[in-house]
Amino acid sequence: MTAHESRSERFQPIPTIEVLRGLMNEGFMPVGAKQSRSRTEGKADFTKHLIRLRRIDDGKVYHVGDTVCEILLKNANDGTSAYELMAGLFRVRCLNSLVTQTGTIDAIKVRHSGDVQHKVIEGRYRVLGEAERTLAAPQDWSTLRLNREEANILADAAHVLRFGDTDGDTKTPIKAEQLLVPRRHDDRVDDLWTTWNVVQENSLKGGLRGVGRDDLGRPRRVKSRAVNGIDQDIKLNKALWLLGERMAALKA
Repeated sequence: MTAHESRSERFQPIPTIEVLRGLMNEGFMPVGAKQSRSRTEGKADFTKHLIRLRRIDDGKVYHVGDTVCEILLKNANDGTSAYELMAGLFRVRCLNSLVTQTGTIDAIKVRHSGDVQHKVIEGRYRVLGEAERTLAAPQDWSTLRLNREEANILADAAHVLRFGDTDGDTKTPIKAEQLLVPRRHDDRVDDLWTTWNVVQENSLKGGLRGVGRDDLGRPRRVKSRAVNGIDQDIKLNKALWLLGERMAALKA
């Protein structure tokens, strides 16, 4: 892949396909992808994209509620993003492998300059090891029970992260306690891992309803939107994951 024409000679493009081939050699296969849009003519093929990969050669059979280790690859060759490889966890929601992202933990960032190929290869092996390590979190957090006050603290913090402005003020009619409402019967338990997943899914998937007021003071129905932007998705997930880690440390 070449770089977009707006880049200088110092910009070193990192072909996503070459990274994918390396990960596939390690037993990881692409299971999902999304790409940013661009209104600039001729830039569509170079914009930011995110690809999820999962190991499929480990012989495991996953069921509802299981947690799957995945690799997240973010890249762009138009100067809008560095190459980034992240370890992530996904929670299987149903038997057809529909999943909900549960966190991005470690990350490798490589700027598009210098010896990029060496940095990419080096980072790949580090993140592969990190991805396996993260599978301990679901097991550890599942043993920690949250009382109502602790669950509300988690929801309040997530509410500010999702709906707060730069000053941390939230003006949405969507309430923090709505983030704690499970979407599935099996999630009606009070351990940290399940509660965190409920909060995370409600924060990112959207669809929460509330009644606010318009500029004239008239009632106005509001529904939260899903988080679809690549950067916003990753940023919110990392912040929520940090909340979970801090809560686990306090409970432990």
